[in-house]
Amino acid sequence: MAHTATVFIDGEAGTTGLGIRARLEAFPAVALRSLTGDRRKDPAARQAMMREVDLVVLCLPDDAAKESTRLADELGTAAPKLLDASTAHRVDPAWAYGFPEMEPGQAAKIAAAAKVANPGCYPTGAIALIRPLVDAGLMAADHPVTINAVSGYSGGGKAMIEAHDSSGGPAFELYGLSMEHKHVPETQLYSGLSRRPIFVPSVGHYRQGMLVSVPLHLDTLSGKPTAADLAALLADRYRGSALVRVMPTQPNDRVEPEDLNDTDLLELRVYANETYRQAVLVAKLDNLGKGASGAAVQNIALMLGLAHIAAMPRELTHA
Repeated sequence: MAHTATVFIDGEAGTTGLGIRARLEAFPAVALRSLTGDRRKDPAARQAMMREVDLVVLCLPDDAAKESTRLADELGTAAPKLLDASTAHRVDPAWAYGFPEMEPGQAAKIAAAAKVANPGCYPTGAIALIRPLVDAGLMAADHPVTINAVSGYSGGGKAMIEAHDSSGGPAFELYGLSMEHKHVPETQLYSGLSRRPIFVPSVGHYRQGMLVSVPLHLDTLSGKPTAADLAALLADRYRGSALVRVMPTQPNDRVEPEDLNDTDLLELRVYANETYRQAVLVAKLDNLGKGASGAAVQNIALMLGLAHIAAMPRELTHA
């Protein structure tokens, strides 16, 4: 009889935790374990649960995620594998970065790791666009990169969700204008950039869906590539990926953020005007899918050796 993997979601009542739970409930190879009532916040009860399961997902604020990690570490050889959905460990070299498509061999690193940090939603799109250019030598590590992005309000946490659901919220707003957004360190590190990028996030009055865009002056890149060169580079980098797709483009396209909702797909596009030698790279994803819960399930599958749960069935038939 095949082994059933056991998973405990520490913090399962939040948006990401609920999304992970809903996805994992569809797969008989995974048995979910839970704590009820006050035991959810009882360190002793949580540590006892950790001792009994194969993997713990941390869907917690950063400080609480660090505390849960300490509880797991105290178990020594009885400690479960950890997948952290918070920001706490994303640039910690002791944790594997949970973006399997980031570079060749990354999925194997995740599969072999005892501790994996789930990526942020914005960095997933940005890294997917920038890292291949840096690795290929087209973009210098100190290139002055600007990243613009818009997300549905579900990415802003409980308070933002309640504000938009109850009172309508603003139609659109920029935020993170202190240049201190918590996703910048991982974006810089895993994009391979030595110069801190300028990141301008925004929120629209819609629940979920995300666009991440990187504008470029093509003549500032090594070899002065064309848009076709960039598209070919991205296509080659992600060839064979089940979840990352490089899409064809037309000059009159309009790209909207919601049509990948409820999938774990990530779509990349290259737009350019060769007369002006200007381009914009665009990533589209569901901030609750490949940007959060979907990415977590993909990593859980790798960490537990259950590759067949790496994508939800509906994604495989998504048009």
